[in-house]
Amino acid sequence: MSTDTSATAAGQETIDGFQLVIDALKLNGVKNIYCVPGIPITDLSRKMQKEGLRVISFRHEQHAGNAASAEGFLTKLPGIALTVSAPGFLNGLTALANATTNCFPMILISGSSEREIVDLQQGDYEEMDQLAIAKPLCKAAFRVLHAEDIGVGIARAIRAAVSGRPGGVYLDLPAKLMPQEMPLAAGMASLIKVVDAAPAQIPSDESVQRAIELLKNAKRPLIILGKGAAYAQADSAVKDLIEMSGIPYLPMSMAKGLLPDTHAQCASAARSYVLAEADVVMLVGARLNWLLSHGKGKTWGGKTPANAAANRQFIQIDISPTEADSNVAIAAPVVGDIGSCVAQIAKGLKLGNAPKANAEWTKAVFDKRDANVAKMAITLEANPSPMNYQSSLAVIKKTMKAHPNTILVNEGANALDFTRSIVDMYQPRKRLDVGTWGIMGIGMGFAVAAAVTTGEQVLAVEGDSAFGFSGMEVETVCRYNLPVCIVIMNNNGIYKGTDKNLSGGADVAPTLFVKDARYDLMMQAFGGVGVTVRTPVELDAAIQAAFTSRKPTLINAVIDETAGTESGRITSLNPTAGKKS
Repeated sequence: MSTDTSATAAGQETIDGFQLVIDALKLNGVKNIYCVPGIPITDLSRKMQKEGLRVISFRHEQHAGNAASAEGFLTKLPGIALTVSAPGFLNGLTALANATTNCFPMILISGSSEREIVDLQQGDYEEMDQLAIAKPLCKAAFRVLHAEDIGVGIARAIRAAVSGRPGGVYLDLPAKLMPQEMPLAAGMASLIKVVDAAPAQIPSDESVQRAIELLKNAKRPLIILGKGAAYAQADSAVKDLIEMSGIPYLPMSMAKGLLPDTHAQCASAARSYVLAEADVVMLVGARLNWLLSHGKGKTWGGKTPANAAANRQFIQIDISPTEADSNVAIAAPVVGDIGSCVAQIAKGLKLGNAPKANAEWTKAVFDKRDANVAKMAITLEANPSPMNYQSSLAVIKKTMKAHPNTILVNEGANALDFTRSIVDMYQPRKRLDVGTWGIMGIGMGFAVAAAVTTGEQVLAVEGDSAFGFSGMEVETVCRYNLPVCIVIMNNNGIYKGTDKNLSGGADVAPTLFVKDARYDLMMQAFGGVGVTVRTPVELDAAIQAAFTSRKPTLINAVIDETAGTESGRITSLNPTAGKKS
């Protein structure tokens, strides 16, 4: 029973909207709230903390929302972000839209102005039709006007966030809802504990058999694991299918570690080769969007009949039937939850005594991979002065091998690309990064959520530009004394620190930052540990000290300002002068 109740003049106990919201969330297993307090949700955040919810207060709503979405990915339960009305709500929308695009379950709860004032546009404080604005950017949006409907509203939001393809949900709670009172017994009876919100969706036998036949007849099969496969937490089923089949696999960025990146069948170091040469590709929780060149083009061996692309066939495992054929024809769509689909395909292959993947193909893939790994090892062993991305990330690579439970948060352009290709992951759901949109600014929100949700050590590898989007949240890290170690790859600018003002004027180029900035002093200002390092030895010592102490730490890693390339791996997407877009 809730603790915060009152009594009417007749002596009947009552409960208000504040308490109903809290009790509904707690009834459904919510433990953490990520928020920025203010009108009209300040008292709600206080009462939430009083009632045992952990309320993590941020400096900006976008980062609170990013934290909620990261918790959703890690737990398969919707993370909860709480914001004020209008501007605060708008700040949270970026995170809400990003969560929906990435299929992370989260709920953005915002206070709002009264309907009768908004609809007549009478100019209320922070007046805005928030529900209408949110609808196009999320999976579902609901508004609760009466206290007796709070249980239904929260239940619907939870079910919408996690069922089918997960995503972001908006829940609008007008200010005058909170103090509304109703009889205690009726209020408690109105609350709903959501049952089986994301039930298994079993694929059809026909679709499974179609996929099996394609795999059995493939000469050069490839499995691509997307972050949907990591989210599904069907780790043993995925491992069983891959090892039983002998098929090379390619993990997308946030699927790294679903099997160790050092696994004998991992083809990450031969990515270009396998994408160009594979004749049957099975997508497991991965979409053929821009991250995979839409399944066509040069990445996939071109479009001419002479190339492998002409006869390539795709198997796609996805919970959404509309995802199939979004860019290229899908010969074998398998619609259902990933765990059920993968298990059914593995079972069918076993029953049919399917042969292991073609030995000539696997040898070619793994020879190419091993050659590339050996070539990279030479680069990583170099010790240039100043450090570059490779020499500094060699330290991160060693750290993650020694501490595989560590959650790696990663964002930037070059900082993202180099880290993704150099640093191996050994366990699932230990890598959080910019995802489908490639959005910058997720770093500190994701880092806070990872620490709060799991209690594990967090290592955030940040480009100096990417860090700027959420850097003030280092105060949040320090305030809650979280085991977060932030490494900033400081090369004095966006991409590089060497750009010039083409006009010859006094202003620096748009891509340049203050030279030799002391990001470490920001952390010291809030009571954390801040240190500047210039060599791999110094970087290693600083990381080990952070891991030992578990204190909030920021390492300002000074690297060669000429290191990096324009836009990192996706230079082709950035039109330049004299080049047609």
